[in-house]
Amino acid sequence: MSEVPSVCSNAFVFAYPGDLQTLTGGYIYDRRIVSELTALGWEVELLSLGSGFPFPDQETINKAEQLLSQVQDDKPIVIDGLALGAMPESIAQVAVNHPIIALIHHPLAYESGLTANQQVKLQQSETLALSYAKHVIANSPLTAQTLTESFGVESKRISTVIPGTNRVFHPLHQVRTHFTNQDPFKWISVGSIIPRKGFGVLIESLAQLNDLPWNLSIVGDTTRDPCAYADLLHSIACFDLQDRIQIHGAIDYELLDTLYRNADGFVLASLFEGYGMAYAEALSYALPIIGSSGGAIAQTIPDSAGILTPPGDVPTLSAALRLLMNDRGRREQLSLGAQVAAKKLPTWPESAKIFADIIQVYSN
Repeated sequence: MSEVPSVCSNAFVFAYPGDLQTLTGGYIYDRRIVSELTALGWEVELLSLGSGFPFPDQETINKAEQLLSQVQDDKPIVIDGLALGAMPESIAQVAVNHPIIALIHHPLAYESGLTANQQVKLQQSETLALSYAKHVIANSPLTAQTLTESFGVESKRISTVIPGTNRVFHPLHQVRTHFTNQDPFKWISVGSIIPRKGFGVLIESLAQLNDLPWNLSIVGDTTRDPCAYADLLHSIACFDLQDRIQIHGAIDYELLDTLYRNADGFVLASLFEGYGMAYAEALSYALPIIGSSGGAIAQTIPDSAGILTPPGDVPTLSAALRLLMNDRGRREQLSLGAQVAAKKLPTWPESAKIFADIIQVYSN
């Protein structure tokens, strides 16, 4: 009689929706954790569950369930929440023979731009799916708190693994003194073009500052929400800011690094963030930061490193932008504060070690 192959104690399946190379914060987190775990000696089997999440068609759900059911029994499966929360019945089936570990970057029902009906359905769907998970990994203390208070996940089943950051070589920001129309204040904003990132609010706020020399580089996926991208282009045109704003789309790390190093300040008007990886990345470049207080951003950006304004508040955001452009002393103060704050954030190897310790509990 042949023996049933045992599960390697340092092996698991990492299941995710769509393309793991997608340039968004959640996918960057996934890739970096997988890369660091591999470096630690883990065998990580990557498993794409298909496209269309969090609103997949039934064919995609059926195929995803089939793929998950083919995983060797008892082998841990880490499932990205963008997929997990949309297929609770499938998760229930797979959880019979596998320890399921949910990785939650941002609760599905908390995305901006959803209808009330979509929010209700996603809340119910994700709550049910999470009930089948042996353990849940949240990307921030706020996300963990939300999962307990709004999704019924017991706190003892939740661990927080915040994203790592890069240790940028020579990070101290060189604060410039003067700006002219030929060499304006250079803002950088990084985030996918979706309603939650608040780009419409940012454009309206900057439009009040035409008396000052500035330009803006927007970096982020323009394909996730075509309507949001069209609205952004329309807003830029309405305020006649085409010569001041450049949309780069999704770019590689080398070009992004160059844009960060050439920038004078970072701004992102997110309405809500479960963590805010772009904000943390800006800290690592010691950039003075302007953002919103929506969600977990205030947990990432201390007062010493940035100015946070109420989500959607155009006058207050505009005033903060003006202050930072006009006050060299404040820029220098925030730049130094960002450098100090960045050193307190974990590196990716440190975050991966915590992640590995969690999975190890559910490995044979």
